[in-house]
Order: sequence, then C-alpha cells, then structure tokens
Amino acid sequence: MNNGPDAFELHARQPDNVEKASVQVEDSALASAQASRDDENLQAGPTRRTRLTGKFSHIWELFQRPDPSSRLQNPLVLLRLSPRQAYTFSVAFLGWMVDAIDFFCVSMSTTELGDAFGVEPSRVTSAITVTLMLRPVGALVFGVIADRHGRRIPLMVNLFLFTIIELASGFSHNLSTFIGLRAVYGILMGGEWGLGSSLAMEALPVESRGIFSGILQEGYAVGNLVAAMMYYAIVPNLGWRALYWISIIPAAITIVLAYFLDETDAWRQARQAQRASSKPYYVIVLDMLKQHWLRCIYAIVLMAAMNFLSHGSQDLYPTFLKKQHGFSPKQATVGTIVGNLGAIVGGMFFGYISEYLGRRRTIAICAICGACFIPLWILPSKFGQLLAGAFFIQVFVQGAWGVIPVYLSEISPEGFRATFPGLSYQLGNLVSASASQIEAAMGEKNPLPELRDGAQVPNYGRVQGILIGVIFCCVLVLIVVGREERGKSFTQGTKS
Repeated sequence: MNNGPDAFELHARQPDNVEKASVQVEDSALASAQASRDDENLQAGPTRRTRLTGKFSHIWELFQRPDPSSRLQNPLVLLRLSPRQAYTFSVAFLGWMVDAIDFFCVSMSTTELGDAFGVEPSRVTSAITVTLMLRPVGALVFGVIADRHGRRIPLMVNLFLFTIIELASGFSHNLSTFIGLRAVYGILMGGEWGLGSSLAMEALPVESRGIFSGILQEGYAVGNLVAAMMYYAIVPNLGWRALYWISIIPAAITIVLAYFLDETDAWRQARQAQRASSKPYYVIVLDMLKQHWLRCIYAIVLMAAMNFLSHGSQDLYPTFLKKQHGFSPKQATVGTIVGNLGAIVGGMFFGYISEYLGRRRTIAICAICGACFIPLWILPSKFGQLLAGAFFIQVFVQGAWGVIPVYLSEISPEGFRATFPGLSYQLGNLVSASASQIEAAMGEKNPLPELRDGAQVPNYGRVQGILIGVIFCCVLVLIVVGREERGKSFTQGTKS
C-alpha cells in the first residue's frame, strides 16, 4: 500500500462504508499475519529460546531446555574418527588405563605387602596417600613441559619412567623403599592425566568430544578391572612381586605406540602464538593467572569435590562389604567389578548425552540421581541388592566424571590445555587424598550397636552415605554457579 501524500488524501475522501471495509481488511490481514507467526512459533517451539542477559544469566540458562542448535546425534556417527584421530585417542586412553593398573596394584595387594614387610596393612596404605599427595607436582612439571614442547615426548618419558618404578617396586625389601618408589610414581601419575586429556580432546572433532570424554575417563575403571583380573591370576600363583613385574607390559606397549604420534594442530597454533609473543613464558603465565584466577580456583574446588565423590564411593567399599556385612574377599571383588562396570556405562552414556544437554546440566543430573541411589548402595543386607546399589551409584558418579575431561579442556585458557586441567585435577586430588581414611576413622568411632563375635563392627555404610550425600550437594552447587564453553574451537579457522 502506497503511503505517499496523494494516497493519504484519497483515503481521507473515501466514504464511511468503504473506510470501514478497508479497516476490516487491514484487521483481517493483521490477524492472519499474527496467526501465521503463532503457527511458526508453535512449530518451532523447541527451537526458540529466551536469551538471558546479566551477571547470573548462565545460572538461569541451566534450567532452560537444551540449546536447539545441539541436537542429539547418532552415537555411531560420533564414534567415527579418522585414522589419525583414532590412533591419538587410543594412545591417550591406554596411557590413563596403564596409570590406573599401576595404582590399583597397590590397593589390591596391601595384605600381601603387609605380610612381606612385617607391618599392618594400614601402614601400607600410606603409600597410596603419598602417591595421591605428590600427583600435583607431576601435573605441574609435565603440564608446563607439554604446553611448551608438545605432548608426545613428555608422554613417552612419563610412561618409560612408569615401567622403571613399577619394575623396581617388585624388588622392594622394606616398606620405606616401597613408599619412596610410590612417591616417585605419584609424580608420574599426576603428569599423565593432563598429557592424555589434552592430547585426546585437541585431536577429536568438536561434536565427538563428549562421548570420547566419557570413554577416556573410564580408562581408569578399565584399568581397575584389569588390575583385579591380574591380581587374581598372578598373586595366588606367582606372588605379589610378579604382579608389579608383569604389569609393566601394557606400559611398554603404550610407549611404542606413543612414538608414532603426531602433535595436534591445536598445540602447534598455541605454540606459534607463544613464540610470536615478546613476553617471557613466566610473564605469559602470570598474565593468564591475573585474567583467569577465579576460573583456576573454581576448577580446583570442583575437582576436590569430584575426587571426594570418586574416592569416597570407591576406596572403602570393599572393606565395607567385608567388615560390616561379613562377605568374603571374593564377593568384595565382585562388588568392585560390578561397580566398575556401572562406571564404564555411566561415563560413556553421560559423556555422550552432554553434547545435547550441556556439560553442566549433565553433571547436575548425575548429582541429583546419584544422591537418590545412596540408600540402595548402603542399606540392604542382601548381597545382590548391594551389588545393584554399587552399580547405579557408580553409573552416576562416573557419569559426572565422564564429562570432566572435555569440560576442563573447554574452559582451559588458551595455551595451557595440558597444565590447567591436569593441575586443577591433581590439586583437587590432593585435597581429597584422605577421603577413605576419614570414612574409616569415623566408621570405627561410630560402630554398629550389635557385636559380632564379641567385637564391635564399624558402621562404614552410614559414614559413606552421609559423606557422599554432602558431596553430591556440593557438586550440584558448584556446577550450577560455574560456566561452560561447550563446542569451543581449539584451532583457528575451525568452526565449532
């Protein structure tokens, strides 16, 4: 319709009935247009979001429906990688699995180590505590080296030293020597996770990070399973020393595979940017801390809660089954295996689903659902019901953990993708290193009311339930107030 002066004058001289008809036509057109827009909104309802702004907008967005731009994709499609990507991820997975095998060799053989060294098993567990406490040192040392000089060589050196320490552990003749070796091992273990995580996340396609993050993290559970099978195949027949000697085989294989790795494009670009800068490296680090100090503190606190969740739900559970319920060591091992199977399922599933729901929302769901399964995890007296509880609690504990590698990688400051995740992870581990000792001490101070064979029975179950319930709540609060950068590009020119 022409809105010029002539048209306006002509419209003003129209008879009343013509003017009314014109108004009705215009009203009808407006109504039709509004109806059309309503239909479009109805059809595109799931894809329309209210964009929130403000200081706390990221909190409210957590309670909105998932971003329509991230639809749930076929997992079989996401699992398709190029040969280079598949090879790089496989080496990263094997490195973390080897890490776990070596770590759990100690926890599996504490009784045999105590008999060999003439000490109580409780003194042998100090080797585990020392290992956990020194992991941040390795995360810092290997993380800085990897961010400056690449992931490949530091990973090979790390795994090579693994084999030396593990081999030497089998020749230990006293507890002091063994603890000293495990202290060095703790430094190496702390360095491996940051190396492997950064290597894997940088090599993967953006849309596949979630599902492979879950697979990568559950290399730890797979290592636990392998260590359990090796223990029961080797120790009764060849003794505990052979367990440490034979366990170097997976590490040796991984070293050979790591030799043929290529550095990732993301690291090359970050390194070029650092070289182009006229600033010394320590100045770059200080600038990063000035800009991202709050993010660093948040990551450490979150990792402390996550590690309390992991160690608090795993480390003492076999003792809970044996001492509080009187089950056999074989049954306790079955409980450990079932829990690890749940961990593998949860890590893979929730890592995959995080590509649709988002990283924080997925972890929040795991925290809420995991808390609901605490009663089934600790209250039943029948073995089968306890196994079901162990399975489901680990589905959600490790489901949340399955998102952590990709979450930390995506919020990492540029150029610090090996140091930031690894160091925050291991500093959190340092805070939670005493989780099982706290549970054991509190359980022994608060025994069950009835006696068994004239002796008090520690109430480990109640202590575990309270601690894990509190930690689930802490994780939920931390993840709600945090931020995420899902789909962040690690290389220039890559579309996320």
